[in-house]
Amino acid sequence: MQPLAEKRGLVVGVANAQSIAWGCARQLHAAGATSAITYLNHKAEPHVRPLADSIAAPLILPCDVEQVGELEAVFAVIKQQWGQLDYLIHAIAYAPLDDLHGRVVDCSEAGFLRAMSVSCHSFIRMAKLAEPLMPQGGTLLTMSYYGAEKVINNYGLMGPVKAALESTARYLAAELAEHGIRVHAISPGPLPTRAASGIANFDRLMAEAVEKSPLHRLATPDDVGQLAAFLVSDAARALTGSTFYVDAGYNIVG
Repeated sequence: MQPLAEKRGLVVGVANAQSIAWGCARQLHAAGATSAITYLNHKAEPHVRPLADSIAAPLILPCDVEQVGELEAVFAVIKQQWGQLDYLIHAIAYAPLDDLHGRVVDCSEAGFLRAMSVSCHSFIRMAKLAEPLMPQGGTLLTMSYYGAEKVINNYGLMGPVKAALESTARYLAAELAEHGIRVHAISPGPLPTRAASGIANFDRLMAEAVEKSPLHRLATPDDVGQLAAFLVSDAARALTGSTFYVDAGYNIVG
């Protein structure tokens, strides 16, 4: 029997076939889970819907966390259709390019707040909406990066934002544990995703990661997805509040 055959969850952040969120959705499907998939807007839908169809996603819904009511509408449909939720994958992040490409000390208040809202506070919002749908417990996962812990050239504003996200995951883990809800951050190494393309000199960052990491390789979205599938499974029921690195060991030498 597939280990996740009875699990149903929500994956937020699929943009295309290179997305970390898609690697998670694909590996969860391979383990038997059923995932609802969201897409950002009408421009993204043609790239996301064929992927969702390929894993027989029963719910394919728009979700832009900056649009009033869209996130709540997603959870309303899940409540109506399923009545419960076993896992949530939060894999979205954003910072305005002017703020991302400049120094942290120069970032605008508006840019900082927007980056924090989309990349971090949206996870809190999702956790609050997921909590009543997890009466028997569940798993919340979010995606971070090593720049939350160490200064990474050109990562800029997203470093403090991801640091806040990792701390948020720990606090949510402590607060939701009484309901059997486990919360983790996953920290992949640099991956050639659409989101990463906004970081200056990202090709150099990936080359350095390959050179320095003990395994001399990059992780893949499927590597991240396999870890996500394990953390969602009952085999990980004693784990919560951790940040797990999927970076070929870069974090131990970087």
